[in-house]
Amino acid sequence: MKDTILEDSNNSASKPKNKTARPRPVYLWTAVDVQKWFRRHCSDFYPIYGEKFLQHDITGRTLVRVNESTLIRLGIHNPDHRQEIWREIMKLKLKTDILEIRDLERRNNMNYD
Repeated sequence: MKDTILEDSNNSASKPKNKTARPRPVYLWTAVDVQKWFRRHCSDFYPIYGEKFLQHDITGRTLVRVNESTLIRLGIHNPDHRQEIWREIMKLKLKTDILEIRDLERRNNMNYD
């Protein structure tokens, strides 16, 4: 999935190798992981606002809690820029929520098997 940061494959020496690495949950992203996401998904705004996200140490846990007033406090005063960045954050949040629901459903189904 392109919206998640993949875990370092060097850390999984004792785990069996899968075809694809398990995506790391957004709430575990570091500020550097958020920078990578921001550069990829908000590339037009990264040169303008990327440093602001880094200065405020925006981690994945923080990113999914961001709202419009947070973006204003970060210094994103242009409403069009805020709207585009907010849209990308909301898409990420939705994808994260869907993954969490699927994980819960899998765990729930395993209890009935």
